[in-house]
Parts: sequence; structure tokens; C-alpha cells
Amino acid sequence: MAGLYAPLRPSPPPTSRLLFLLTALPLSLATFAFLLQWRGGINELSLRWPGQEFPGAENGNSISTHVHSPNSSSSDCLDILGRRGSHSYPYYRGWKFDVESDGRPKISIITSTSASLEQILPWMFYHKVLGVGTFFLFVEGKAATPTISAVLEAIPGVKVIQRTAELEEKQAKSRIWNETWLASFFYKPCNYELFVKQTLNMEMAIIMARDAGMDWIIHLDTDELLHPTGAREYSLRQLFSDVPSDVDMVVFPNYESSVERDDIKDPFTEVSMFKKNYDHLPKETYFGMYREATRGNPNYFLTYGNGKSAARIQDHLRSNGAHRWYNYMKSPNEIKHEEAAVLHYTYPKFSDLTSRRNRCRCKPTKGDVKRCIMLEFDRAAFIIASTATEEEMLHWYREHVVWTDKELNMKLLRRGILTRIYEPMAIIESLRESGVFSSAIASTQQAHSKEKVLSPTEQNQQSRNFSVARESGSHFFPSMTGKYQAASRKVLEMADSSQAAIPPLSPPGLDTLDMET
Repeated sequence: MAGLYAPLRPSPPPTSRLLFLLTALPLSLATFAFLLQWRGGINELSLRWPGQEFPGAENGNSISTHVHSPNSSSSDCLDILGRRGSHSYPYYRGWKFDVESDGRPKISIITSTSASLEQILPWMFYHKVLGVGTFFLFVEGKAATPTISAVLEAIPGVKVIQRTAELEEKQAKSRIWNETWLASFFYKPCNYELFVKQTLNMEMAIIMARDAGMDWIIHLDTDELLHPTGAREYSLRQLFSDVPSDVDMVVFPNYESSVERDDIKDPFTEVSMFKKNYDHLPKETYFGMYREATRGNPNYFLTYGNGKSAARIQDHLRSNGAHRWYNYMKSPNEIKHEEAAVLHYTYPKFSDLTSRRNRCRCKPTKGDVKRCIMLEFDRAAFIIASTATEEEMLHWYREHVVWTDKELNMKLLRRGILTRIYEPMAIIESLRESGVFSSAIASTQQAHSKEKVLSPTEQNQQSRNFSVARESGSHFFPSMTGKYQAASRKVLEMADSSQAAIPPLSPPGLDTLDMET
């Protein structure tokens, strides 16, 4: 009988059963969660982006969008900005754009741009998601064409200001020309001219923002995105709500894009690596890794390193150059944000070399570019783009701009010099997939009666201005004639205690460390 039965196996000890449960249970839960998500059962943003809340994701509050096929013939812009077959980021559906409500604080952005819709729309709607309700767009070039202007003007909360003869005449009468804080930039070409133009535009935008009931105003270029990390929500409204009431201005240090390829087409959705600002790094790390992070370029950043600031709308507010604000009647209380930043997409496309070159008509010599261009890297890029062959330009671009050394990249990422940032990429990609950009273009085509285009007289004036620009490198300052120029020359001889305009500045260099020691 004993041979008919298998020997009894001893029961596993309690420890083995516990280990089995601890192993099997997480695997089962993970499998179940994967199946739910694959079927669409998990749709909460908090599970996709743990620890981070995003505004506007409430159920039932969505914008009506119309997704267009890339083959649609209604507009070439639809092909550029429509849905694409690239990788997607499962951000969230049900976008809420109720930024015209009574929610506070009310935030406005002012920019001076000649960009195309391909750049402006993602930039604008990204900031709409973050809570910006009003945009003051001073447009030239592509952005000023009737088709693009009509699209922009049809978007709620957008004010388009054309650079007409009337606008230039108004700005010629600005009090700025009779003051000295901007005088060192007057009557100089290229970068200096743009800097003065941006400052005058900011002066007008302050009045517009006040009349529109805005609480805050920010000057941003269309190659810059605000990154409001550090707030409870990924939201500018939340960030500014946390600012103490006695603070007049908030400085956002800038991070600079660090592209890893030379064939970037859409920087906002293809670039995730950024170099941190000096203000967000330990001093020892910054100076200790300075040479490796600079990679033979003139400075730690390719271009500016002094960030951008936001100002609370109040009496006597004035611009202080494109990077700062000031007040005529007091020294404003200014703070620098310890976490939030401006993401500056600097030369992210190889074509930026030639497009930047085409904005300036200076001679490609060291002496002339110093007269026209403020920052050292921009000068070098201008000379290369003006004198080198396409192959030589690409070699220079790879050597000075593209981060191809993966070992170095990883080292700087570990030390905190470089960082990965994915939120803007995810938001803009999801906006594109939802059809928001295409819908903005299509809705304009259905409302031709509401389009405001340049009159023939204004178009002729603009053409004359561009002709002057091609001949002299400037189409702005020639209109500042007569008594306004005379007054400006006179005021240059006067002393002025007001704070001078802050230009784009390079980050601290090793010479700064030597001076401190």
C-alpha cells in the first residue's frame, strides 16, 4: 500500500507564502492597470503626471475643435500645423480655455514678432493653457501679412498691432526720446534698433494692459516659453497668486535649449534638454563645470543669460528694456523666482543661422558686427552665415550648437548643469493632436467679414519701409526726424539718475570668479 501513494510534501513555511504574495500582487495590479489604460479606462492626468496638477483639465469644460486631415486643401497652414504622425504624449483631453473669465490674476504677454503661424500658434496656445488671457502682438514681416494677421486677430484675447506709419509717428512722440535711460541704444542698427522698438512697444502695451484690466504683464519673444514649475499647479495663474502683494516685479531666470541633433524642425516638441541658469545652480557647480559646459564658445550661454521679468500693472510703470521693467516714481520691489524659468530655444534649427543673418544688413567684419550686434556668439554666427559655404556652416553649427557628446551630456545632467523638461513638449504636442491650431486657421476662413487687413495705403507704406530696411539696415529710426531727434540729441548731454535700460547680458564668466576671489 505504501507504494500506491506519493509521500506527503511538507507545507511551505509562512515566509515563502508571504514572499509569493508580495511578488504576485504588484505584478497583478500592474497588469490590471495596463489593461485598463489600454482600453481607455484610466484617463486622469494625475496618474499620467504624478505629483503635478495642471489647470483646465476639469471634466466637461472643453474647447470645440475640428480635426482636419493633412490632405485638406483649405490652407497650406493646415498641413504645417495639423495632426502629424510623430510620437504623441498622452497629456489630457478636455482642454479648458476659459481664460477670459473673472479668474485672477489676469495675465498678459507682449511680444514683437515677424514669425510665421507655425511658430506663433503653438507659443500662444501653450501660454493660454497656463492661464494667459491677453496677448499684445506687435507684428512685422510674415506675421504682418493679411492672412496671418487675420488668423491671429480671430483668436479671443489677441490684439494685433501693425507697424504702420501711424504707429511709428505715435512712438516718435514718446517721452522715452526725451529721457536718457535708453539713449545709449538710439540710432544704432540691427540688435540695437530692435531693442528700442521692443521697449517702445512695451510702453504702449502697458497702457493697453491697464485698460484691459490686467494684473500682470510679461514681455516674451516667440522662441521663449514660460516654465512655471514650483507652483502647486503647472499654471502661471497659480504662480502669480502665490506672489506676495508687496512685490512689484518677478524675474524668471532663463534656461537655454541644448539641441542634440542638427535636423530639428519643431523645437517646441523635439527639444527636451536645457542648460540651467546661473541663478538656479550652486556657485561651486556653475564655476566648477564652466569650461565643460561652455564647450569652447565665448560664454556659458550662447546668447543672453539675464532672463525676463513680469511686472504688476500699476501707476508709473515703464519698460526698462526688453528684459526688465521699472517705475518712474519709485524703486520697485523685485524678486527672482527660485524655480520657475523662461525656456529660451536658442538657435534650435540649423536654418536659424541664415534667418538671423537676414535680419541685419551689417558687413560681416568684426568691427561692423560689434556695432550692430550685442552678444559675442551672435556676432560669430552672423559672420559664419555671411561668409561660409553651406557645408562649412553645418560643420560650425554641429561644433558650437549641437550637443553630440553623449558622455559629456550625461555628466552635465548628473551634475545638474543640464536638465530634461518635458511639460511644454507634452502640452504642445497634445494641442496639435487635438486640432486646436488647425481649428484656429479654419475658423478664420469661415469669417472673412471679420478679418481686418491692411489697407492699400498701409501696404504701400509697409513696402516702402521694408525697402528702406534693405538699403540702410533700418526702417524704424528714419521716421524719428525733426524736433524729436533734436530733443534726443539734447537730452544725451543731460545727467539722469533713472536706472538705465538693461540689455541682454551674458551669464557670469570665470573672470567674475577671479574678481570675487
